[in-house]
Amino acid sequence: MLRLHIGSGNVRLPGWTNVDAQRLPGVDVVADVTRGLDFADAEAVFSEHFLEHLAVDDALRFLLEAHRVLMDGGWVRLTTPNLDWVWLTHYRLEGEAAERREAALAINRAFRGWRHQFLWNREMLAEALAACGFEEVRWCRRGESELPFFRDLERHDTYEDSEEMAHILIVEARKGEARPDRLRELRAAVQAGFLDHMKD
Repeated sequence: MLRLHIGSGNVRLPGWTNVDAQRLPGVDVVADVTRGLDFADAEAVFSEHFLEHLAVDDALRFLLEAHRVLMDGGWVRLTTPNLDWVWLTHYRLEGEAAERREAALAINRAFRGWRHQFLWNREMLAEALAACGFEEVRWCRRGESELPFFRDLERHDTYEDSEEMAHILIVEARKGEARPDRLRELRAAVQAGFLDHMKD
């Protein structure tokens, strides 16, 4: 069965077709996923700490492409930094001037460091998955899944979770029916609420 590891970098997962935009050791297929993938009928798509490196409109294109390449009933698993955790742990309204300066630097680093383009919270990511035709959205812990092929895949460094929430979102969803009306609504909201403000 075809299983796609998207944005693999130099992390090679045995049993998976490792796909990245750069020709790196361990990459099986060099491709820009926002321009389409030459695959079909995949059982699974996995992507770790990749989604946040895409502009939000490109991220929606990626989710649509993941939906397209999956077989009926196929699954996607994504991990990405949790915007709500970043806000909770990186920003403080109180403190001395130096602490407030560090808070400003830390939150901007989370948004713009490591070539990040867009950070997601649970609600936004769940809505994007649904709009792109996924259903049975379920939140997981690192390395854990009801699906054996998704277990123990995560390789990215971890940070300490806060008591209130995890620092990364790990989500699985099953391919369902396309939802063009819902996708149009989400794209309109993204355009008005974000992209229109990014123009020069």
